[in-house]
Amino acid sequence: MGRSRNSRRRDVGAEAVTQAVDGGLAQLIPDPDRSRAWTLLIDGAPQSHVDLDDPAYLSFEYQRRLGHVIDLVAPPGRPLQAVHLGGGAFTLARYVAATRPRSTQQVVERDAALVQLVRRELPLDPAARIRVRSVDARAGLAKVPDGWADLVIADVFSGARTPAHLTSTEFLDEVRRALNPTGVYAANLADGPPLAHLRGQIATAATRFSDLALVADPAVLRGKRFGNAVLAAAGRPLPIAELTRRAASDPHPARLEHGKHLTDFTGGAAPVTDAAAVASPAPPPSVFH
Repeated sequence: MGRSRNSRRRDVGAEAVTQAVDGGLAQLIPDPDRSRAWTLLIDGAPQSHVDLDDPAYLSFEYQRRLGHVIDLVAPPGRPLQAVHLGGGAFTLARYVAATRPRSTQQVVERDAALVQLVRRELPLDPAARIRVRSVDARAGLAKVPDGWADLVIADVFSGARTPAHLTSTEFLDEVRRALNPTGVYAANLADGPPLAHLRGQIATAATRFSDLALVADPAVLRGKRFGNAVLAAAGRPLPIAELTRRAASDPHPARLEHGKHLTDFTGGAAPVTDAAAVASPAPPPSVFH
């Protein structure tokens, strides 16, 4: 295990940080275009991007799309009670803290060594109300009080795959229990052709939530390439028109599917239960090169 680092304030010219963590080899790579921004990679797969000077800046496509969901969960600036399953570099928790001051957040990140690395190299704002638990995502979710959360975000990958036990109806029962009646669930899903995993996840969510929206690059939705899709779900109507507008006008334009179009896209896929759950497919090597 080796690492190299400069002073605590990292400006242009800062060196990469490399360290073994529970999930593999973590690297923090300085962003050449932003003086205190870093990209986190695990075994070469990009996980998070953080700008310590501007935590409201979201670089990755899927994180920007989750940011749109966060922006529309409640009126602008209103504090949220949020649960983040999967921590990475705490990018989205930092975003919530920056855009919705006085929010109370719980981050559940199983990789304790990664948590220590991020806390040391990319410290959280001491004023931010962010609690981090180093336990399994589903076990951590089970500790959240009934109806506590306005928002639950699932962004959990182990070896670039979402673990099987975080893909089932039983898992979503725990999500629903933790959410308040108007709360929103958002998930980062990764899949490629023939999109069997993605279709199954939509079918699963449809058994537990009355309104769903899927946001993704059109090429991913057409099954042309492997990529990320953001699923938003709630027991109330989602702000579809505004979410559609933001997705389409983003620097990384995306398409939103909702209603009949989303049902048609699902194509009769069966909901996933714990008994039949499998991890999401591994991305092809070309995705990260």
